[in-house]
Amino acid sequence: MLNNGFKYLGLSDETLHSIHLKGFEEPTEIQKKIIPLILENKVDLIGQAQTGTGKTAAFAIPIIQQLVPRAGHLQALVLVPTRELAIQVAEEFNSLRGNKNIHAAPIYGGQSYDTQLRRLKKGVDVVVGTPGRMIDLLNKKSMSLSEISFVVLDEADEMLNMGFVDDIEDILSRTNPNRRTLLFSATMPERIATLAKKYMGKREIIRTKHSGETTQLTDQIYYEVKESDKLDALCRIIDTTIEFYGLVFCRTKNDVDHVTSKLNDRGYDTEGLHGDISQNVRERILTKFRNKKINVLIATDVAARGLDIDELTHVINFALPQDPEAYLHRIGRTGRAGKEGTAVTFITPEEYRKLMFIKNFTQTEIRKERIPHVKDVINFKKEKISAELKSMMEVGLAHNYVSLAKEMIKNHNPEDVVAALIKYTYQNELEEENYAKIHDLFERKKSFDSRDDRPMGRKEYSRRDDRKKGNERSDSRENRFERKGKFSSDKGKSRMFLALGKKDDLNPKELLLMLKKKANVSPDLVTGIQISDAFSFFNVPPKESEIILSKLNSKDKGKRPIVERAKGK
Repeated sequence: MLNNGFKYLGLSDETLHSIHLKGFEEPTEIQKKIIPLILENKVDLIGQAQTGTGKTAAFAIPIIQQLVPRAGHLQALVLVPTRELAIQVAEEFNSLRGNKNIHAAPIYGGQSYDTQLRRLKKGVDVVVGTPGRMIDLLNKKSMSLSEISFVVLDEADEMLNMGFVDDIEDILSRTNPNRRTLLFSATMPERIATLAKKYMGKREIIRTKHSGETTQLTDQIYYEVKESDKLDALCRIIDTTIEFYGLVFCRTKNDVDHVTSKLNDRGYDTEGLHGDISQNVRERILTKFRNKKINVLIATDVAARGLDIDELTHVINFALPQDPEAYLHRIGRTGRAGKEGTAVTFITPEEYRKLMFIKNFTQTEIRKERIPHVKDVINFKKEKISAELKSMMEVGLAHNYVSLAKEMIKNHNPEDVVAALIKYTYQNELEEENYAKIHDLFERKKSFDSRDDRPMGRKEYSRRDDRKKGNERSDSRENRFERKGKFSSDKGKSRMFLALGKKDDLNPKELLLMLKKKANVSPDLVTGIQISDAFSFFNVPPKESEIILSKLNSKDKGKRPIVERAKGK
């Protein structure tokens, strides 16, 4: 019964029995590498692995084996970026404990403090929490981390991208100095290395075979389309897929609402997720999606973080992600658990170089395909209709339907009767003229300027402002300015000067996080970023410029402001 790959990882019989009850048969690559090292209890560990590789069980199984039942104090802390992931990881701990009397609890914002405090008072061995709520409870002295044995930073790169680095450092500073620290991340940016060096002891880095790469079970393709054709292109992909079950990524919440509304108007079973949706509504939508009562979920990156949904046929990038790492996280949600999946990316001609940078970064093949033709869509629907009618006939039809059919074909041509019924049921779905025309860019000629086809560098990628059609684009002259020289603001926006630069470890992402955290300015409103060694420039609307001046500058008299409106000739 227990003669499987887990038997050779140093696990106890009790733990092996729990794994068997869970239904696990063979360990994944990350589990084979991580579990024995955690059990050895010698060094801290950094695990680099993508979502869907079994990393939660990789740290949960050996931690559970080493926990002491009824210890009377908190023994392990797992920090995660989102409430959804907190719930999932806590459930994984509780499902893997078997008969061992230990308990894990999710702690996250959006749930009442009283509920969480009651749970903590009953006795919890493992807390799986989001950084913000953990800080609140620690400041209220509602929990202590002084005796914990394990700290796990799960999806560390996501937590840093969301601006939690200060909270994470605050939490780590309050933990038992003799703890084991385990850090898991899909990518390893420099900030992760700095955090590890500061808060981890002697450590070992474990990489899975495909860390930092896309899964081999994911077929990656892209379509080059006009911005105005994306919605129709999406519909054609859905219409030519058997049992489509996919996640569609948009850049902004307005885009999510727009695409969701348009798809619903066209009769698709669709819901949307973004940051303005309440937790109760979010959970209701996710339950519907998991139960396949809807088959298309439209979401922003923030709303989709922490989602753990298997068997997705497609992940569709309706808009390119803000950075290459986000591309990995997006498409990592399909091609999981041994099932093949498809990752589709829509790009406009102007975004070709950005896509090539992603291709180089992921070291994978993203091939160009042609949008399905209207004839392909219609033929696919014909086959689907034929299959559905055949299955109905095989099951058998009620007498009243058969009698009506006999009556109708008595005085009419049977083919005409069937054709009329199909048209009555499916309206105009099989008529080519009722489909919008999509401009075919498959054979688009590349520019003779070779610079147009070279992949852009990482800094250029993060700096470039890829606003949707209709939004103002940054003027190229923004790359040639001085504080009291020439500069070009986006039309109607204020040009801002910031007395921080590269020497202060500032980069575009950190600048956006700072403006979001300190002034609540959405990254979508910030354009024209230019960072020099000692100072930086950026553009924001006038209203946001006032907020930034108020929130970022010190109120102390005589202290020089850190941010000002830029001065031009």
